[in-house]
Amino acid sequence: MSDWLVNLPVLWMAVVMFAATYLLAASIYWVVIRLATDDRGRAFKAVSPGMLPPLGILFALLVGFIAVEVWSNYDKAKGAVATEASALRALVLLAGAFPEEQKTRIHALVDRHIEVAVNEGWPAMAQHRMTLSTLPTSLIAALQETLTLKPAGDSQRIAQTEMVKAIQEAADARRQRIVVSQSAVGSVKWAGILLQGICTLIAIAMVHSDNRLACAIAMTFFATGIALSLLLIAAYSRPFTGEISVRPDLLKQVITSGHPSSSP
Repeated sequence: MSDWLVNLPVLWMAVVMFAATYLLAASIYWVVIRLATDDRGRAFKAVSPGMLPPLGILFALLVGFIAVEVWSNYDKAKGAVATEASALRALVLLAGAFPEEQKTRIHALVDRHIEVAVNEGWPAMAQHRMTLSTLPTSLIAALQETLTLKPAGDSQRIAQTEMVKAIQEAADARRQRIVVSQSAVGSVKWAGILLQGICTLIAIAMVHSDNRLACAIAMTFFATGIALSLLLIAAYSRPFTGEISVRPDLLKQVITSGHPSSSP
């Protein structure tokens, strides 16, 4: 799916999807009706209406399998961002067990990590440019800072251990969202949906070729289902791209400076 299409607002994406699908259906209708004369018309009418339910079921199964994968990736993306935000929030709270100077340094590193994620990471993930080779330097510095802390008692020792766990959890969640950001519906899957939809539209046109009004009504209904299916899959196909995407709002809520960065 083209980048310009998935970056459109949902309303305009719907306009493009429905217009293209209706145009395709109208083209198929025109061709089949023009060809449905004499021997070809009798051949078209000989096509069994019993073919339509299996074709429709096959289309629904294809859409269902792809939709499950798409929405699963979207849920994973939301879960990864929520986990990362929770881990960073825990790190901020646990840092309060240490003296002001050490706490301030850790808070600054957390803020820096979030600012980089919002201002650089999200645009890169939206464009599929973010990879695991990009290291979370602020998280690494926070881990190093945490490991150099000198606990003064049992409470600080426990806090230090939990801080290390929180940093590791945040790093794991960051890796998860980067991996999920690379997900997309492949061209073969899009081609499969479109081909099955076209075959079903052609079959509908052939079965109803002797009744133009019934043919137009049936094809319009099925074309609407095709367009709606494509719209839903396209809108959620890239978890960090487009109007319906996972935002860094939860991460920005963790910022301790009181001045959250604005998403570009």
